[in-house]
Amino acid sequence: MANKYLIYPVVILFSLILFSCSSATRYTKSNDSIKDEVRKKYDNILDVETGTASFYADEFNGRTTANGEVYDMNDLTAAHPTYPFNTIVKVTNLINGKNVEVRINDRMPQFKGRIIDLSLAAAKQLGMLNAGIQNVRVEVIRWGK
Repeated sequence: MANKYLIYPVVILFSLILFSCSSATRYTKSNDSIKDEVRKKYDNILDVETGTASFYADEFNGRTTANGEVYDMNDLTAAHPTYPFNTIVKVTNLINGKNVEVRINDRMPQFKGRIIDLSLAAAKQLGMLNAGIQNVRVEVIRWGK
């Protein structure tokens, strides 16, 4: 009878050891390796991010941005959670290859995977008005001060 109750912990321990170890190595392409690849191609790129872009327009037009200027949805500007104000970035739509250079003048709430919030004018140039959000690459061309 004692052997019957002893076998359960042994089986559980053996199962944990067996299934917690895996001989298959899992490789994922991190954002750091993508940054390194882009930097090798373009010496003038200071930083690179890939993720999702959205845009904002009418509701915020005329309001004050985080850096104190008035938001104009027809200017080529964007909001970013961390880049310094007046940083110039090149945003490339990864679906159609279109790109635009914008100046960071605002902050945005952080959403998982969302890396930039573009003005209406920038979203038009990227061809993303119908989609609303788009997968993009953001490359820092010049840091702001």
